[in-house]
Amino acid sequence: MRGVAAEAEMIELKTESQLELMRRAGRVVAEILDVLHGSVRPGITTLKLDELARQTMERLGAKAAFLGYRGYPASLCTSVNEAVVHGIPSQRVLREGDIVGLDVGSLVEGYYADAAVTVPVGAVSPAATRLMQVTEQALADAIALARPGRRLSDISHAVQRRAEAAGYSVVRDFVGHGIGTQLHEPPQIPNYGAPGYGPVLKPGMVLAIEPMINEGKPETRVLPDGWTAVTLDGRLSAHFEHTVAVTEGEPEILTECPRKSRSR
Repeated sequence: MRGVAAEAEMIELKTESQLELMRRAGRVVAEILDVLHGSVRPGITTLKLDELARQTMERLGAKAAFLGYRGYPASLCTSVNEAVVHGIPSQRVLREGDIVGLDVGSLVEGYYADAAVTVPVGAVSPAATRLMQVTEQALADAIALARPGRRLSDISHAVQRRAEAAGYSVVRDFVGHGIGTQLHEPPQIPNYGAPGYGPVLKPGMVLAIEPMINEGKPETRVLPDGWTAVTLDGRLSAHFEHTVAVTEGEPEILTECPRKSRSR
């Protein structure tokens, strides 16, 4: 319990001026993901997607959060099929029926935002479509609980409940996180656990909530490149993420994708 209390004390509550900078960073991330989503098609390489992300980042006057972070060599993570997270862009050609996780972060005037989507490459199987839909819904379930007075593990439990009800498993080797002047800040946000535990959510907390859900078992392994994490059983994985601010009322999604906003 002492550790939980210490973590709660370390969680920074952002001021309105800080949140405004994070909104700007979030808009950059949202626009990049919008561009990438519209560019994913059979025949494109993941390296080309990274180039598009970098060009869009530069056009919008932001810095890439991932490039050089702990030695990461790209501006974008591209995780294909059984890759869970942290896939390095390469000359790999995306093929009809693949799914690809696109994870990007931006830095604007010292503040970060981070988001991810998993998208189909052309026509994909019903099984792949269902996995993506359930994972995106798990993120929506979790975000809905990012309210004052809730406990952090309420968010974690919402993801696990949605995933396991659909017959899937949640990744336990990687977690969501706080975000602000650092890409990764306290608290860590697992995608599993009983509700009612952990720090009490307060206005000003900003959380990168990111369900990672596997079609098969939860275990993962990291490839020899030192970054790409894949499912141990080789089955599909999906990843969705938003940077979310806890407010006095409704959760505020700082990385809302313009494509989705326009469709509502």
